[in-house]
Amino acid sequence: MQFRQFGNSDFMVSALGFGCMRLPTKDGEPQSANIDEEKSIEMIRYAIDQGVNFIDTAYLYHQGESEVLLGKALKDGYRSKIKLSSKLPLINVENTDDFDRYLHEQLEKLQDDYIDYYLMHGVNQERWENIIGKMNLLEKAEKAVEEGLVGQIGFSFHSSYPVFKEVIDAYPWAMCMLQYNYLDIESQAGKKGVQYASSKGVAVVVMEPLRGGKLASPPKPVKEMLEKTNPDRFYYDWALQWLWDQPEVSVVLSGMSAMEQLKANLNSASASGINTLTNAEKRLLEKEVYEKFRELILIPCTNCHYCMPCPEGVSIPLNLELYNDGYAFDDLERSRSIYEMFGQSAEKCTECGECEDKCPQEIEVSHWMSQVHKVLGKGGSY
Repeated sequence: MQFRQFGNSDFMVSALGFGCMRLPTKDGEPQSANIDEEKSIEMIRYAIDQGVNFIDTAYLYHQGESEVLLGKALKDGYRSKIKLSSKLPLINVENTDDFDRYLHEQLEKLQDDYIDYYLMHGVNQERWENIIGKMNLLEKAEKAVEEGLVGQIGFSFHSSYPVFKEVIDAYPWAMCMLQYNYLDIESQAGKKGVQYASSKGVAVVVMEPLRGGKLASPPKPVKEMLEKTNPDRFYYDWALQWLWDQPEVSVVLSGMSAMEQLKANLNSASASGINTLTNAEKRLLEKEVYEKFRELILIPCTNCHYCMPCPEGVSIPLNLELYNDGYAFDDLERSRSIYEMFGQSAEKCTECGECEDKCPQEIEVSHWMSQVHKVLGKGGSY
C-alpha cells in the first residue's frame, strides 16, 4: 500500500480508502438494508489487513444499516488500525438538538465511543446557510470534539465551486469530501476546488472516483481510445491513477461491492504515485476522453440512490442508468428490455419533486422520467 499526506496533519493515509455506501447485499439491490454481513466483514477486514487505514460511512448509507455493519467489522482489534469518518444527515436535521441525537445514535450503531472525522453530509448553499448556519451546528460539532466524541470536523460536498470556496474559507476544516474524477474536472467543485482546498491545508478525500462504475466499463469509443494508448491498462486503473497522480488528493474512496473489485483496487493503489502519468496520458484523459464522454452521457447520475425510495415505486437510478446506457453504449434494445422486465415504469412519476430535493447532482428527475418513458417505452427513440 502507498501512503499519502492527509492535509496539513501528520496522519499518513492509505492511497485507497474503503467507502461503505455500496456494500454487497443479499438481494443484489444497491443501497439495500439487506447487507450481506459475512461478505462485507470479510472485505473490510481484508482491506485493513492490506494496509487500508481510512474507512468512511454515513447515517444514510444502506438505509441506516451501514454503520451497524461497520461496527461489527471493526471488532477484534480492527478499529484501532483505521481512521473512521461518518456523517451527520443534514437532510434529516430539523433543529439544533438533532445534532446530539444523531451523533449518539451513530456511536451506538458503530459500537464505538469516538468518530475520528465527523462530517456535515451533502453540503450545498441551502444547507450551509439554513441548516449548518442557522442551527449553529459547527458549535455543536466543536462541543462534541471537546467532549471527546469526535476527533475533527469535515464536510462532504455536492454543489458549485463558488459555494465550495465559501465553505472552505469559513472554517478550519480538517477534511473535505467531494466528487471528483476525470469527467468532473469542471463539475461541482472540480479541479479548482481540489486545488484550493489543498492550498488551505484541508485534506481532500475523493468520492465517486469511477463515476458510479461508469469509468470501469466505458462506452466503446472511449475503450478504443484508451486501448490504443495502453492495451494492458484496465479502464478503472486509468481513472484511479489519474487521481493519485495529483498531489492535492489525499485519499481515494471506493465503494466496493465484491472482493474482486477490492483486490483490483488494492493492486492499483500499490502501483500509485504522484506525477506518475505522462503529459500525453493526462491530455488523453482530460481532453480527448473527457470530450468523448461528454458527447455520450446525457444525464449526470452517479447511481448513489439518495433519491430512493420513490413514493410511487419508480426505480429512479435504474431508469436513468438504462436511458444513459442505451445511448452511450448504442444498445437501446437491451435498455428497453430491462426497462420492461422490471416494471418500475418512469411513467408512474407524479412529479412530486421529493427526489429532486435529495439529488446531489441536482438532476431534474421529473423532466427526465417522462423522457425516459418516451424513449424506453415501445417504439421510442432518442
